This record gives sequence, structure tokens and C-alpha cells, in this order.
Amino acid sequence: MGSASLTHAELNRRELLRLAGGLGVSLLLPPMDARSASILGDARPKSLITLWMGGGPSQLETWDPHPGSLVGGPTQAIKTRTPGLHIADLYPRVAEQIDALSVIRSLVSQEGDHARGTYYVKTGYRPDPTLTHPSVSAIAAQELPNPDLKIPSHISLGNSRWPARGGYLGDQLDAFRIFEPGRNVRNMQPRVAQDRQQRRLSNLDIVTRSFRKGREQQADQTLHQHTVERALTMMQSKQLAALDLQQESPATLERYGDSRFGRGCLAARRLIQEGVRAVEVTLRGFDTHANNFEGHAQQAEQLDPALSSLIQDLREFKLLSSTVVLCVGEFGRTPKINKLDGRDHWPNGFSCLLGGGGLKNGIVIGSTDPSGQRQKPQDPIPIADLYATILKVLRIDYAQEQITPIGRPLAYSNGTPIKRLFADA
Repeated sequence: MGSASLTHAELNRRELLRLAGGLGVSLLLPPMDARSASILGDARPKSLITLWMGGGPSQLETWDPHPGSLVGGPTQAIKTRTPGLHIADLYPRVAEQIDALSVIRSLVSQEGDHARGTYYVKTGYRPDPTLTHPSVSAIAAQELPNPDLKIPSHISLGNSRWPARGGYLGDQLDAFRIFEPGRNVRNMQPRVAQDRQQRRLSNLDIVTRSFRKGREQQADQTLHQHTVERALTMMQSKQLAALDLQQESPATLERYGDSRFGRGCLAARRLIQEGVRAVEVTLRGFDTHANNFEGHAQQAEQLDPALSSLIQDLREFKLLSSTVVLCVGEFGRTPKINKLDGRDHWPNGFSCLLGGGGLKNGIVIGSTDPSGQRQKPQDPIPIADLYATILKVLRIDYAQEQITPIGRPLAYSNGTPIKRLFADA
């Protein structure tokens, strides 16, 4: 999944996107309102926002603190709006909004390496050398098409090492990457006059048709024409205004926080309003083998305002009932505090937040051992079950089989939905 595994076709696609961005297309960015959210309400198609905590956040410094215990460290706990639920005191603003979500404190993974753990938690499958599985967000983009959408339906915001992939569903479902949300819309705006733009397009068409002669199949595999057409369509679309955060009030920008992650969460809300089906926002920096407590305090300065503001806005814009929100990383951190005042990798019982989209809220699932002696949590929840749950609430058949490129039928998820998270349970 790392950069070393990128195919030649993928490199071509990225370069083509860069070149397409230089073609220039006449484009206006009008103010965007909440019409699609407030009018449709519960009738809106489902969407998915994944807040990816890169590096593996400590469950003990986020949603499962054990103050005063052998494993708790200096982290304290605070009450939340969910009765009986306490979270780390680093998150006072999330505590006011967390009643919209549920907490799973007993996720279990079989992968303790960053790359493999990321792959597993993003796809629900362990890495397989014979194929690449699609991320759950790519499945959402595939199965919940929006014919009116001119911008990508699957978007990654922030600097992710391993962004969500289309896998065997096709590279066209790879997340469209925006590294600096809210600050690089200008890169998608016209750079040349219209007449020069048309000359460039004409010249590109000549080169493209010449390249395709006698090698149509190879040309199609590069996704050259697909990528150029998508880029040009996007650049001409008024929907691109969803990425222009200057249309938000200064108070809103301040509330989310002036960080890449804060801007990403605000952009995610705007993209969902516009009809994008799957958005991933990445916050890196949780790999705290040393100075774990200081590191998590710094991370919380970004996560607390951004996450709480996102949930607040999804509620106010009547988007929460149609938008599934998942906040998770590749694993947790060890109960044991090491000699560097840090915590190491721990896939044996970690936490996530999950809610929206019609799921029950205010549910707390599982528990971990304050003594740190038990390797497994109570009521363990496998990663596959988490994604079967998400796909089901998105109204996607999680057991649906696809024929992979190697001719193997494979279900979107081999897990079982978590029944207690559904309203009819």
C-alpha cells in the first residue's frame, strides 16, 4: 500500500491530473448554501465520513480512559452528554456532542504494523498478495452513485500515507486526494485564456488519438482519457465551490480550527452537502512511542474542535441522519507505558466512534482491563463486523459478492452487523 507499490498506471494518472489542472477551464465559484441539506433532510441518500487517526490513537487518551488505574497514566476523565460515559479530559467539546454517536471500546485487529493495520481497518480484510481490496469508502462511492455529481464521489482530505483505494473495483474509485483542504482551490481554477485553453485541448486530443492507434486496450488501462475528462468536468463544475472555505464565516472557520484537519472536517461537511458519497479526513501524528501524553494533548488541540464542530453542523444542517461518521485509526496503544513515557502498538482492544446514518446513538460497547493484564477486551468486536455494520446502514448488501480480477468471488464484508447499533434491535 505504500508508495513503493504504486503501479505505472497510477503514476500516469497522477501526472495526468497535474497536466489536466494546467489546461485551465473557465470557472466561477458562487456562494454555496445548505439547500440540499435542509430541503431533503432524512430523504437524502446516505454518505460516509471517515475521520482517520493516522498512527494509532491511544484508547486510554481518547474514548476509554482509566484514571487512577495501573494503565491510566496522568490522563483524567470527564463526563459527557451520554449518561455514564466518560472520555479523556482532553476532549471537553467532543463531550458535548458525543451523544450523537456510539463508542466501541473493544475493536480487535490481527495486524499491529502501520501499513498492514491501515489496510485491514480501511477494508475489513487482511492484506492479500493476490489482490487489493477496496476500502469501505470506495464501496460506498461505487454502490451509492450520484448522477448529478460533477466532482469526485470519493475524496481524501489531508496528507494520508495510505489513502483509501478502489482495489479490485478499479482505480477510478481511488480517493481523489486534496492535501491542503481549503487552501488549494486555486490549483483547479483557470490559468490561461479561453482561446489558449481550446488550443491546448485540441493538441491534447491529437496526441491522445495518435497514442491509441493500435493500442486501444493499453490506453484504456492507463485511464488517460477517463482522468482528463473527469478533471475537465470537475474544473467546470460549480460544485467545486464546496472546497472554497472562504465562503464560510470567520466564526465557523475559527470554531473548526485553523489546521489542516480542521479545514478538512469543514470541507467534508460541505462536500456531503453537495452530494459527495464518501469523504476521508486524515489527522496524522498518533504514533506516540515516546511522549505519549504530550503527543496526544497536541493531537487533541486539533481533533476536539474539528470533530465537535463537524457533529454540531451535521446536526444543525439535518445531515446526521443520512451521514455515517466513523472516527478510527489502525490500532490502539499498549496499556503498558514504556521507558520513553510512550505507548506502543496495540491491536488487541482499541476504540472508535461511530454514529449517524440511522444508527443508534449513546451506545457503549465493550470494555478494556484497567489492570492491563487481559490481552483481549470484554465483548470483542472484529473489524469485519464494524464494516458489515457500516455497509448495512448505508443500505449496501455487505454480503454481495464481486468477481475479482483473479476470478475469485469475494463479499464486500465477511463480518456480521452489530445488531445493537440498529434502531430496530
